[in-house]
Amino acid sequence: MTAAAATLLRTAAELAGYAPEGDRAERAVVMTMGALHEGHASLIRTARAVVGPAGQVVVTVFVNPLQFGEAADLDRYPRTLDADLAVAAEAGADVVFAPSVDEVYPGGEPQVRISAGPMGERLEGASRPGHFDGMLTVVAKLLHLTRPDAAFFGQKDAQQLALIRRMVRDLNFPVEIVGVETVREADGLALSSRNRFLDPYERHTALALSRALFAARDRLAAQQALHARARTTAGATEGRAAGLTRLGEARLAADAQAVARARPDKGPAAVRAAARAVLDDAAAEQPPLDLDYLALVDPADFTEIPDDRTAGDAILAVAARVGATRLIDNIPLTFGAIT
Repeated sequence: MTAAAATLLRTAAELAGYAPEGDRAERAVVMTMGALHEGHASLIRTARAVVGPAGQVVVTVFVNPLQFGEAADLDRYPRTLDADLAVAAEAGADVVFAPSVDEVYPGGEPQVRISAGPMGERLEGASRPGHFDGMLTVVAKLLHLTRPDAAFFGQKDAQQLALIRRMVRDLNFPVEIVGVETVREADGLALSSRNRFLDPYERHTALALSRALFAARDRLAAQQALHARARTTAGATEGRAAGLTRLGEARLAADAQAVARARPDKGPAAVRAAARAVLDDAAAEQPPLDLDYLALVDPADFTEIPDDRTAGDAILAVAARVGATRLIDNIPLTFGAIT
């Protein structure tokens, strides 16, 4: 069965006149810069599931010039509106709002903008000064124009999602912000509009980003499992290790020693080391991976997690260039999850 075509709207006036049917119908918005892929489709499908068949799903397609530090990057960003309309409709969108730059910024670049504050100066903000100010400014404008009950954003852009949530909370926007899990290709690479710029060799190198995150996640899980075993054996493993060593059972003895020495306060260091090892190997590939940052941060403000953290949520984030393409990825982690 062919999906119904999404209605294309170009102006704020058109959008204002396109209200959901019924007084209680909810509106959801998915904000994009176009070049839609399965990650965007997942956001749209999630939005449709939340508002139901009676609600309205609006997808915005707008390449925001305030988010680009260089004109060349802005010009290079793919524009694929016809294909975007098809993807949006297939995923369940009712409306695609694709305004021009003049429609969003009728007086030229805005003199008054949203400031991302200290969180916006870290990680992505340090690498791309002013990026988050521009992002928040356009998100605020689009929230006013679309007037949604809920807005859906991908967790792949974790710092962006955290800043939008903070803006909505601090400035009392009447909207629910919903984060949607990162969508990955079969080999683990996070879906991104920038992936199309990678040649086959660059794409092979780029897989190190997700491999590093998964290695860190697995290291943490293994370490926390060892710590859980150490707690249940209540110190008996030291004696067991010594006995196994005397009997010549080296492998079992090593396992017992690992259990006995498992310490929860070494989790952050182990996570960083596991990810770093994969990224260091990728730096020697051809073409090489040029690391921008690897950071283990608090999801609330994106400050670095201290090495002695034993409990709580964290985000392991990575950014790197492969050839001319800059990619980001992240994974959520929870310390002390196994007790």
